[in-house]
Amino acid sequence: MLYEIFSLLLEVSVGLLTGTCLLRLYMQYQRIPMSARSGNPMGRFIFALTDWVVLPLRRVVPSVGRWDMASLLAAYLLQLAEFSLLWLLAGPKVSVASIAVLAAFGIVRMAITGLVMLVIAYSVLSWVQTQSFVADLLDRLVSPALSPVRRMVPLVGGVDLSPLVLLVLLQIALIVLGKLQGVALLALTAY
Repeated sequence: MLYEIFSLLLEVSVGLLTGTCLLRLYMQYQRIPMSARSGNPMGRFIFALTDWVVLPLRRVVPSVGRWDMASLLAAYLLQLAEFSLLWLLAGPKVSVASIAVLAAFGIVRMAITGLVMLVIAYSVLSWVQTQSFVADLLDRLVSPALSPVRRMVPLVGGVDLSPLVLLVLLQIALIVLGKLQGVALLALTAY
């Protein structure tokens, strides 16, 4: 029982930090201003949660184009720490290499889950027709993923069904990712 409680608390806290690092990476890639003077309230929150891990890494890990590799590495290291702690507590049932693979799959799963949450928030705000900073921010974050779907899915009675189609595709991606993770772990335990 204590292991389940600890793993839940660890998953929630590391998930929040990992998701925030990935959001920082994506917002910087999209060139969304995050400074306090830009008027972005999310920027301060993101910096407050992630500066402690991203800034030291930035000294040794350079950016690649618009990609902030320090934020990506921070997310990976957080996932690696989570799976390492769980591995230590549960007893070594898998190899150390499996932990690195689990952390990589955790990053991809977190990115897909984060996009699911962004699409849901975007859809809800689009129904109420609010003109706010958050609605504009969500539009900038979700539009790159929705654009290809919108080109394939026409409006139905004036209703944009592309967020629903994207959510289904993301759920399928999570299922495929889970199967790939299982295959990868089986391959690692076979050696």
